[in-house]
Order: sequence, then C-alpha cells, then structure tokens
Amino acid sequence: MPDQNEYQKARWSAVESLIERWLSARQQLIVNYCATSGLQLLGKPGTSGSSRARLQLLCQQLLDYLSAGHFEIYYELLREAESFDDGSAALARELLPLIAHTTEIGVQFNDRYAETAGDHDAGELARDLSELGEILAERFEYEDRLITFLHAAHRQLVA
Repeated sequence: MPDQNEYQKARWSAVESLIERWLSARQQLIVNYCATSGLQLLGKPGTSGSSRARLQLLCQQLLDYLSAGHFEIYYELLREAESFDDGSAALARELLPLIAHTTEIGVQFNDRYAETAGDHDAGELARDLSELGEILAERFEYEDRLITFLHAAHRQLVA
C-alpha cells in the first residue's frame, strides 16, 4: 500500500494536470469574451449569423468553465488541501461562497443570451458583457488564490 507521501504526490500531479487543462479553457473563454465584446447590434436586420454564433459559443464556453470549476476543480483542490492537512482548506471554505456568487451572474448571462441572441440590442449586450467581464475578473482572482494556496503551495512538499 502506498504511503501518505506517495499518495499526496500522485494526487498533486493529477490535480496539476486538471488545473492546466482548466486554465487553458479559461484562456479560450477570455479570447472569445474579448472577440464577443466587439459585437454590433445583434437584432438588427442583416446582422450576420456569425455574431450570434460567437455569442452562443461564449455562452457554451462560459457554462463549461463554470461547471468544471464547481463540479471538478474546486472539489479536487479541497481534497488535496485536506490531504495535506495544513489548514489551507479553510481558505477554500472562505472563497467558495464568493465564487458561487460569480457563478450565479455567469449563469444569468447564459440564460439571457444562449438561445435568444437576436432579442437584445447592442446597449443591453454591451452592459451585460461589461458586467460579465468584471465578474469574471473577480472570479479569476479568487480562483488564482485557491490554486496558489491550495495547490501551488504544496509543490515543494511533493518534489
């Protein structure tokens, strides 16, 4: 049976790979967010389907990213922190409710735009994209703190 140190090393490596994939998805979300934030009036006659498609892609990437965080990443980070039993799990319990608030706003954005891209004017979309951008920046800051203190802090212990 593997000892605790081997178990922690294996868990840390698995979480590292998971985080790398998730941060790559975050980067793609940011790229598409930036491209989408430049969209013109969606409901205007003659508007190309590519604007609607880009907004729908953003909504899909957003939901995928939010879901991966809540149903996979945070759980694994918390389990890792608990396995090291160094008190770092307390930070997760502090930050997760703050992250949950950002999730609500992201889901509201998705609910508003995922299927009804043509039903909103540019002003509404611009306001909502601005709010989404602010809330994503806040969320990324919280997530980076989780990664730093619940995962990266253990790098030396498993080396």
